Amino acid sequence: MDRVSFFKGHGLGNDYLALRLAGLPFSLTPPAVRLLCDRHRGVGSDGVLALVPGDGAEFGVRIFNPDGSEAEKSGNGLRIFAAYLLEHGVVRVGTPFTVETPGGVVTLRILGVDDEGVLDVEAEMGTASFRSAAVGMTGPDRDTDGEVLELPAGDRMDVIAVSLGNPHCVVFEDEVDEVDLRRRAPQISSHPSFPNGTNVQFARVAGPGAVEAWVWERGAGETLASGSSACAVAAAAVRRGLVAEREVEVRMPGGTLHVTVREDWGLILRGPVEGAYHGELSRGMVRRLAELSWR
Repeated sequence: MDRVSFFKGHGLGNDYLALRLAGLPFSLTPPAVRLLCDRHRGVGSDGVLALVPGDGAEFGVRIFNPDGSEAEKSGNGLRIFAAYLLEHGVVRVGTPFTVETPGGVVTLRILGVDDEGVLDVEAEMGTASFRSAAVGMTGPDRDTDGEVLELPAGDRMDVIAVSLGNPHCVVFEDEVDEVDLRRRAPQISSHPSFPNGTNVQFARVAGPGAVEAWVWERGAGETLASGSSACAVAAAAVRRGLVAEREVEVRMPGGTLHVTVREDWGLILRGPVEGAYHGELSRGMVRRLAELSWR
């Protein structure tokens, strides 16, 4: 079987594999994606980015979570995808380009590359919506600010749900207890109010223009950083008047991303990404992935 090359990069420790879908000798079925993302038996990553033709955009991408499900949008994934396209010489530093995702078309621009090869990438992530129908919540369409969720363990959570083309549920708290968050986050992510699941962010205001956030991604679990989650947290903080500025620093365990929340709720995400390596799947791995294409 043909060997398959791939690119691996990360944004603040949130890592993805990128490859071209056309010509793959296997299909990206959920079992195949799970093997690719397995950190012991596969390559290891927080997801897979597959280059596909764009419909109304210069490029298209399918975004796979490590559990094999597909995501509508990923801020870190898109910025890593920009690094992948630059490596292949199909985009240039300073020139905007468009990428179609299942969650909408995103405009990306690589602002610069430093001496160590770290890219500074900006992404126009779309418009935040706080309507339950946009987020995919059950019940009549309504504003989600102040929504109360009751968890199976009995906790009652005051949340604000946000859609960027993918769903988010933000919880603001005065203190961040990671052990307790790991208990509650999966219950929120799979809550019946979100039939398709949701990404979860616990956040704490750290200053007039800064928020600390801890992220649990649908289909991935706890992650060091998330671009779309940073956007959701920033938008929710501005909506509730918890920050005095629309230029918001979102500090996550993996590092800081910068989000601009426009007056029309358009969101601009900016932060670093770094290519880690180029690789090639062995013939044995390709064979196993091809076998999993039928499952």
